Amino acid sequence: MSSAIEIVRLDLSAAQLRAAARKSADNKTARRILAIAMVLEGHPREVAAQAGAMDRQTLRDWVHRYNAHGLDGLVDRPRCGRRPRLTKAQEAEVAQWVIEGPDPRVDGVVRWRCVDLRNRIAARFEVELHERTIGKLLDKLGFSSISPRPLHPQADLQAQETFKKTLPIWRGPRSRPGSPADPSRSGSKTKPGWASKAR
Repeated sequence: MSSAIEIVRLDLSAAQLRAAARKSADNKTARRILAIAMVLEGHPREVAAQAGAMDRQTLRDWVHRYNAHGLDGLVDRPRCGRRPRLTKAQEAEVAQWVIEGPDPRVDGVVRWRCVDLRNRIAARFEVELHERTIGKLLDKLGFSSISPRPLHPQADLQAQETFKKTLPIWRGPRSRPGSPADPSRSGSKTKPGWASKAR
């Protein structure tokens, strides 16, 4: 069997390392601490590695990290994860597209859908993304999934407002003066407020 690995950090004894392993909430970290304790006690590297559920080379790496950083070196470092498919500048450009809205003549739509943004991103940046990834990107950029009703490109807002002002008030067939449902007639069975709601 191979000889024990040299541990130069001696601020904690093997008993203190075992106590730290018992207090550790992470099983992987606890196994590493116990393997280091076994090495400190003089156990062969192969035996300590088997007890820590690792191979000898991995145990050697953990010993080096323990020598350099102590118990903190035995904790898994946070992983940075996968590199984003779009750069910050590209994400800012996508955000600008959403703010400005689509051009119906160029984009062929009056409001953005995830599939439309996916196609434009693929054409502009040559990056293929899934529709769900587009939804996550929009959420990350601070956009809500709730959007106002799209406006027709040939809509005349002035004419719509004029039409609303000149539209006669329709009260419904039951609320005409003199009809059986007229609230002004005595003994009417109509619920109070119905005509006012129709207005």
